[in-house]
Amino acid sequence: MNPRALRFAGPVILAGAGLVALLLGLAYGGGAAPLVIGDPGPVVRWGLPVAELVVNLSAALLVGSLVLAVFAFASGTKEFDLALDAASAGAAILTVSAGTTAYLTFLKVIPARPSADAAFGEQLGRFLVDTDPGRAWLMTTVAAAALTVLAFAVRGWLATLLVTILAIAAMVPMATAGHTGSEANHNSAVTSLSLHIIAAAAWLGGLLLIVLLRPVLSRDKLVVVLQRYSSIALAAFIVVTLSGVARALIGLVSPANVFSPYGALVMVKVGALLALGVLGAIYRRRLIAGIRDTAVAARFWTLVAVEVLFMGIASGAAVALSLTPPPVDTTIPTDATPAEVLTGSPLPPELTPLRFVTMWDVDLIWAFAVGFGLFFYLAGVRRLARRGDRWPIGRTVLWVTGLLLLLYVTCGPVNAYQDYLFSMHMVGHMLLSMAIPMCLVFGAPVTLASRAIRKRDDGTRGGREWILWAVHSPYAKVITHPLVAAALFIVSLWAFYYTDIFRWTLYDHLGHEWMVLHFLTVGYLFVLSLVGIDPVPYRLPHAGRLLTLIGVMAMHAFFGIAIMMSSGLFVAEWFGSMGRTWGLDPLADQYMGGGIAWSIGEIPTLILAIVVAVQWSRSDERRQRRDDRQADRSGDAELEAYNARLAAIAERDARREAAR
Repeated sequence: MNPRALRFAGPVILAGAGLVALLLGLAYGGGAAPLVIGDPGPVVRWGLPVAELVVNLSAALLVGSLVLAVFAFASGTKEFDLALDAASAGAAILTVSAGTTAYLTFLKVIPARPSADAAFGEQLGRFLVDTDPGRAWLMTTVAAAALTVLAFAVRGWLATLLVTILAIAAMVPMATAGHTGSEANHNSAVTSLSLHIIAAAAWLGGLLLIVLLRPVLSRDKLVVVLQRYSSIALAAFIVVTLSGVARALIGLVSPANVFSPYGALVMVKVGALLALGVLGAIYRRRLIAGIRDTAVAARFWTLVAVEVLFMGIASGAAVALSLTPPPVDTTIPTDATPAEVLTGSPLPPELTPLRFVTMWDVDLIWAFAVGFGLFFYLAGVRRLARRGDRWPIGRTVLWVTGLLLLLYVTCGPVNAYQDYLFSMHMVGHMLLSMAIPMCLVFGAPVTLASRAIRKRDDGTRGGREWILWAVHSPYAKVITHPLVAAALFIVSLWAFYYTDIFRWTLYDHLGHEWMVLHFLTVGYLFVLSLVGIDPVPYRLPHAGRLLTLIGVMAMHAFFGIAIMMSSGLFVAEWFGSMGRTWGLDPLADQYMGGGIAWSIGEIPTLILAIVVAVQWSRSDERRQRRDDRQADRSGDAELEAYNARLAAIAERDARREAAR
């Protein structure tokens, strides 16, 4: 296909295939069937899915354009500016379609007759402010409106990066719009859908942007852009596939439900994703490098047209699937236990020594973080080895150990029991803030990235450039200062448990994810500032580091003792209302958690103190050897000069005595 023709035909193919797949999916799955009670009418039943499809496609154009702009284009170039213009257009369409979706969702949830009177407006306002779907679509609409202006106005690197982060964050409310807290496995469903939406947006939007920008890109530049996009697409394909499988399993529950209408739509979406994976592999391995040839270019753009077609089918099937009733009831039962009411999941079995190994509750966000962290680190080590450079095996072992420990905390028994046992929550806190950061810091990931990732010389910023920019930014200089890092470590420890932040992390899954990221980051900065291998702007002398550690250990121990001496429960309506019939009572379990913070939590700090002492000793030895080598090279010239100076002083003093 002619690339210039595809520039106009591509969006039409995408939207057309998506609309056809959506309508067929709704007709087959019953997603637009009349409701038995309070039916809003065919306009709402069929119009709402179409509006949601437009939301997904416009969000993809927004996110994909921004991601490709910060990763593949150089600031100030025509293609960079056009990418931001495309992102602004996507945000504008998203604003209108999200607002329309909010309005139609209101008419579906509260079957009110549209009118211009105050009562209708008051009902709509309450829906947007007081209900989960209303708030989600309101936040999406407001964020999209802001992004419309920001994407059009900004043109610098940093501003574009911040807008990209905001655009990705704006996708999260969309995942919560179709899921309420009354659903079982609510947190898992929202997490998997959030990852699915963000990755799919980067994948689809990036390809759509390349189709739109093809006429302004030379063939040489197009090869480079396609190679960079294919890396994004490969990572997005992995995330989309695995998160989609996780979301489907929540709705299907058992293999027998694959033959239901819901299961059939899942299979259509899976088939489209597999086709996309095959097409991506073909042009990544065979066509991109030879696209300068006219015949190869024609085959490539034909494959792109087919890929856009399958992306449209997957998008339409996804919207139809979200509106199709699953074959099993996923809502929390009316006779739910207290644990199910609070957490959305049944109370786990009693924690035994064996379940410290066998009990798992996977958090997809951190499972992907660990997986990609292992892959990129080992790929970097392999690249160094292939060019003959040496990378210490100990650093690799520590990095892998740290990530596996992170997987154990976020996806294993700690994650499975921390909502029910304060002591397990404290185990996770101590590992996240102390043990895991120690392993990761000694892995020296920044040093490895700076050596392994290829440097770009075309004015764009890849992984190496963005990492080094982040390390040397003014913000990094502040937060990596040892005293600032230590203050953050201690203050966040006390502020988290003695304010409502702790309560927020229990009730809101977003708060839980923030908690994990915060503890991990603060601990990493603290360890890095004291004993890190990666460079930081400033480090205290070894004596200052030991004094800082002693102060942190004292405050940490005092924190643990304060918890042990507490006579009331933290978040009593949560930990005191689980209905557990096994294990320690909540107050005794909290006492144990304080003991863990006081005793076990001090072990990593003690190890840090030993490391600082060893580094201090080795620093003195290196300085002594350096002085010895200097003396050997100069023939003890400094010592001789020093002795001569002493002799001169002695002679002068002798003359003065003689003169008296």
